[in-house]
Amino acid sequence: MASRIEHRATFPASVAEVVAAQSDEAALRTRLTEIGGVDAALENHAVDGDEVRYTLVQGVPADKLPSMAQKFVSGDLMVRREHTWRGSEGTIRAQVDGIPGEITGNVTVEPDGDAGARQVTRGEVTVKIPLVGGKLEGLIAEQVTQLLEREADFTTSWLARS
Repeated sequence: MASRIEHRATFPASVAEVVAAQSDEAALRTRLTEIGGVDAALENHAVDGDEVRYTLVQGVPADKLPSMAQKFVSGDLMVRREHTWRGSEGTIRAQVDGIPGEITGNVTVEPDGDAGARQVTRGEVTVKIPLVGGKLEGLIAEQVTQLLEREADFTTSWLARS
């Protein structure tokens, strides 16, 4: 059974500005430098009209992982996230090296009041390991939610710099 993820964030900027802060190559590189973790990298970034596709790789040091997760991963935990934005809607698919399963999600950015935008991310974590998959799903969902919060803080900061 999958573990659900839901995260909401509001920003003092337009929908277009928030989407740009989430998908612009310079913003992504800066975000990875500031909060990306071990061996963080922007593997690719492509723009075609109103569609943006990119892949992020981020690592979590092995000593920062819960003991249960350390049993299944040798070394640092590496996460590869593929993002696609079409206008103000996005999809996410992530794989965690060494763990059978995936993280999938959808992101929407919509107007929120006169001069703001609201971003809603919904997804789920599926881990295909008998007996402990559900516990690992919960741990990963918690970590993803914390990462989404740090990324929202970065986006607020990035928007203030612009």
